[in-house]
Amino acid sequence: MNVTKRHTLRITAVSAISAACVALAGTAAIAATPATHTTSATQKAAAKAKTSITAKPSVNSVKAWRLFRVTGKTTGIKSGSKVTLQQKQRGKWVTVPASAPVARNGAYSLGVKLGLKGKNDLRIVNGKTASAVFNVTVR
Repeated sequence: MNVTKRHTLRITAVSAISAACVALAGTAAIAATPATHTTSATQKAAAKAKTSITAKPSVNSVKAWRLFRVTGKTTGIKSGSKVTLQQKQRGKWVTVPASAPVARNGAYSLGVKLGLKGKNDLRIVNGKTASAVFNVTVR
């Protein structure tokens, strides 16, 4: 096969253009990668900031070991996730064995029985999200 000067120039030109295209495509992909991560991290932070829980007991005062309900709504928490009751004991939040799943509309309702007499500080939690503290007096 005879290689002419024209054929050599054509191969060189095509090679140079191909190399430039590959280099530019790689640079564009690398430049686009940090922007994608930054956007998704911002979106995740915004989603976490929007999570909230409300809580309201059905009674303000109850006899020891009598059932009462705590109802409320959640925002930004996945349906099916569990919300759990916590009670303040000796200055620390202790998880009480009372939990309920979050419904599709974000609502929950859980039954609670308390035995510690006196004023009980309670809250509802899901992960790091917690409701405002509410009180129930046990007689």
